[in-house]
Order: sequence, then C-alpha cells, then structure tokens
Amino acid sequence: MIIDCHGHYTTTPPAVGEYRDKQKAEVAKDPSFVGEKGAIHVTDDEIRESIINNQLRLQQERGTDLTIFSPRASWMGHHVGNEHTSQYWTEHQNDLIRRVCDLFPENFVPVAQLPQSPGVDPAKSVPEIIRTVEEMGFIGINLNPDPSGGHWNGASLGDRSFYPIYEKMCEYDIPAMVHVSAACNDCFHTTGSHYLGADTTGFQQLMMSDVFKDFPELKIIIPHGGGAVPYHWGRFRGLAQDQGFDLAERVLNNIYFDTCVYHQRGIDLLLDIIPTKNILFASEMIGAVRGIDPETGHYFDDTKRYIDNNTVLTAEQKQDIFEHNTRRVFSRLKI
Repeated sequence: MIIDCHGHYTTTPPAVGEYRDKQKAEVAKDPSFVGEKGAIHVTDDEIRESIINNQLRLQQERGTDLTIFSPRASWMGHHVGNEHTSQYWTEHQNDLIRRVCDLFPENFVPVAQLPQSPGVDPAKSVPEIIRTVEEMGFIGINLNPDPSGGHWNGASLGDRSFYPIYEKMCEYDIPAMVHVSAACNDCFHTTGSHYLGADTTGFQQLMMSDVFKDFPELKIIIPHGGGAVPYHWGRFRGLAQDQGFDLAERVLNNIYFDTCVYHQRGIDLLLDIIPTKNILFASEMIGAVRGIDPETGHYFDDTKRYIDNNTVLTAEQKQDIFEHNTRRVFSRLKI
C-alpha cells in the first residue's frame, strides 16, 4: 500500500467558502463578533463530485492508495476573527473531513484542524482534539506554530503553554503536523516563504526546547520536506553542538519529514540526509503547486515518481517510506 500522509480538502463545494466569507464580513465590521455556529449546507453528492473529479482521480492516476486528509491549510485562517469564530469554522471543517472519509472509507482517513487563535491559550484547542479523536475517529492533528498569520507574536512550540496539547497527543498516541495557514503579512508569500519558513522555525523551536525530554513519545511531522532543515543539516548540527547536545539524539526519535518536495534533486537530498525511518511519503495534492514541470512533463506534486526514480534506496526502504513509517507514526491508522 502507498499512503500519502499529507492531503488537504482544497476542492470543497461553494457553500463552504460562502459560509467563511460571511464570517469574515462580520468580523471585519466587529472584531469581537461571535454570532452563531450556523450550518453549511453541502450534500453528499456535492462532496462526491468534489473528490471523484479531483483527489480520487489523481490517486488512481498516480498509483497511490490512501490519503491522510485534513482541512485546507490556507483556509484555517487562525488570524481571522476571534476564538469563537475560529471554533465554529474549525468544527465545520472537521465535520466535512469526516463526511469525506465516510463517503470514501478506503481512500481517505481524517486529521483535524485545531481552533487556534492569536493570544488564546493553546490549551483551549484540547476539547476539539478530544471530540475529533474520541467521537469521530481522527488519527492526528495539524498544529499551527503561528496563529497570527505571519507576525510570529505568539509563544514558541517549546513553550509550556503547548504542553496540554502534547499531553493529549501522547495520551492518544497521535502525531501533529506542524502547519501554518495563510499569511496576512505581505512580507511573506503563503505557500512559498511562509510555509517553508514556518517548517524551519518549528523545527528550530522544538530542537532548542525541552519538549522531547518532557514528552519522549511525542511525534511531530515537519512537512514540505522540512523546509530548509535537510539542506542546512550541518548548520543545525553545529548549533546543537554549540548548545551541548547531539542533534540526531535530540530530534530523530520524535520528528519526521514528509516528501512534499517538488523536484528529483530535492527529494534525493532529503533521502540522503535524513534517515529513512524518519521520512513519510506525501504529495500535498491538490495543493500549493498544481502545474506540470516543463523539464519532466509530469506534475510537480507527483512525488511518488521521485521516490520510484531514486537510485540509492533499496526496495525495502522505499516501501518503508510509502507505508510502514506512516503506519508507525499514525498508530491509529487501521486500514
């Protein structure tokens, strides 16, 4: 089996965006707006159409079997509104993901968005973890290291304010993918500099913290190939050495990297630097990069092709990346 650990519902029916647009309009008029959760009226047929013509079609064309599926990352929008509007929006998004997985149980499994909001205690996201895992069968969460949307004025992932989330993750044995949302700071391009910078920043925050000492069983996924981390592994080793610890010993029992890297040499670098046991197959389709690479004639995000074409890994190592590592990290995955 080939499991894609990083998929988002980027093709939601129009009513989903319309609900969010109304929320945004209300909070633009009154930042303290609470309102009601309300409803998003989407039929099963609309969901089927949105998936069959998009993610499911690409699964079949590219030879993958299962996608670990979460709400659209750029739409999490934790910087929009307040903790109440974020809570309502998050619940709706997670409910939609559950519906997708119920309609396509052999193709998709659910991961949750959290209702984070700037200045709000991260512990307030714990009830949504409980709801989605205990009541809805979710197998992981996405954790935003910067709910401000590019201003980075909140606590580090190493801060103890995140410990209630880590405690619940260890209790349930679920991983978190470190994933920011859209950037509201014009200095950052959302899917370019903001995403990749956040991956690197999240890694740095965790490696310099006591989180993995305090939570030795914690499992964290750094997406998009780890941002700058593999390319600058020597820099991070040197920084760790300066601080008196060994980088591999500090992070490689807890941190994993996905393969959302969109060219062969980039994937080859990742596979060369990071131990195979710490790499999970992913494509992020349909996501940040949707076009065809004119140099290869194939889609940039057809990442299975890059793993297949690597000439260094053994067949067993490739299968670890495609399936076995992901099952180990997402221990609640039973398909």
